[in-house]
Amino acid sequence: MSREKTARRPGRTRDHTQYARLQRAVQAIGFIRRGSLVRRFMPCGKPGCACQGTPPQLHGPYYQWSRKVQGTTVTVRLTRAQAHLVAGWIANGRRLDRLVAQMEAVSRRVTDHLVRLGP
Repeated sequence: MSREKTARRPGRTRDHTQYARLQRAVQAIGFIRRGSLVRRFMPCGKPGCACQGTPPQLHGPYYQWSRKVQGTTVTVRLTRAQAHLVAGWIANGRRLDRLVAQMEAVSRRVTDHLVRLGP
């Protein structure tokens, strides 16, 4: 029986090592935000403005951060510096999502194995 346990152990050890690495990666993530960030150039609509010319010379860039709040899309205009911060936080949120998905996959493998072994 100890031979069976030894044969199963390398994969489980690898999974446990990978899970611990993912936990450390989650701990290293800074602040997170959800939503999307866009950089826009827009016309103003004033007659005679260069933005109405051919070709138009649009105003901007303007940075907008959009997200859902209680089912409603909320958009906020940001400065360039604010947009830089928010972009990093959004990237952190997406990284967290990827790490959690990887943790779920490892957990599924380990727990499936434990369920098959029984109590």
